[in-house]
Amino acid sequence: MMRQLAKAISWIFLPLFMPIYGLLLTLYIPSQEFDISKPSMFEMTDGLKAQILFLFLVFVTIAPGVSFVLMYKRGLLSSVEMEERKERLFPLFIMLSYCILLFFLFWKKAPNYFLPVYIYILPLTGGIVALMCMILTTRFKISLHAAGTGIFVGYLCAFASNQIEFHSSIILLGILFSGCVLSARLHLNKHTPNQVYLGWGLAFLATYLCMIWLPELL
Repeated sequence: MMRQLAKAISWIFLPLFMPIYGLLLTLYIPSQEFDISKPSMFEMTDGLKAQILFLFLVFVTIAPGVSFVLMYKRGLLSSVEMEERKERLFPLFIMLSYCILLFFLFWKKAPNYFLPVYIYILPLTGGIVALMCMILTTRFKISLHAAGTGIFVGYLCAFASNQIEFHSSIILLGILFSGCVLSARLHLNKHTPNQVYLGWGLAFLATYLCMIWLPELL
């Protein structure tokens, strides 16, 4: 029973889904920026929110997911879960490429921060974390599930730090989800404790710092 639950958690919280979960929480839960001159995630029109979610879904979830399945069918991956360390390098490069492509798409179509800053920085952050994971993967295995939840919580924390109003319970919920995912990966013996803690910690730190610092540099 516990093993089946751990598998279900692993699929529900696939790294490809985490940016979508983060966006849903920050687009549809009431919030208000400290700087009222900046665009607000919550106050965008429903049509614009749907367009943004669609683009993230295509570039960060569907396109990489289809690429991974095709690689598996062609024998380039031994399993869709990419359990072998060396198999992860090219999929991570694919993820990096799609994230950077999405960033430039937003930057080209909606320049000068016409949209809330988080829309631009989130895919760029995903690309940076993917690059970090690629570098680490050349030496040892790291939990991509943990990295995905690290991005999720790092994004929520950075977002909340810039809001006058945002439910702190959402961050606690994100941490709880992270704990469930890390526990599931350990229960399934997919990773060691160091691999999940390192994946989560690096992704959280990179995401939080990128969300805080990059808007000042771009």
